[in-house]
Amino acid sequence: MAAEPARGRPEVAPVCQVNVVHEDRVNRLRPEVERIEGLAGIFKALADDTRLKVVYALSRDELCVCDVAALIGGSKAAASYHLRLLHHMGLARYRREGKLVYYRLADPHVGELVRQVLERVETAKSVPGGR
Repeated sequence: MAAEPARGRPEVAPVCQVNVVHEDRVNRLRPEVERIEGLAGIFKALADDTRLKVVYALSRDELCVCDVAALIGGSKAAASYHLRLLHHMGLARYRREGKLVYYRLADPHVGELVRQVLERVETAKSVPGGR
């Protein structure tokens, strides 16, 4: 039986006891893994609860800045800050209609990703012993 980690300390991850590189696997996966370069910026943009709420809301409907402010419980300036960052990262687009500015997701796949993660977390919470 494995020892229980000390409270508050993360368990040490098990590692190989010998150094063996499976060259065939590494060579097959390397081109795919290299495609990941640059994606961290998108995940950094999403690594904020407020921006995740904004992305989720924009995945459901096009919203003006005032709508976003009301949804996040903040000011228009705060909503504008988050929307501008999402736009700068290429995650959101906007259009003007008179004195209003409406935002939508640039790619619905981003909203789908957020919805899938949300669904996964909610499912895990509902399972006894789930995290």
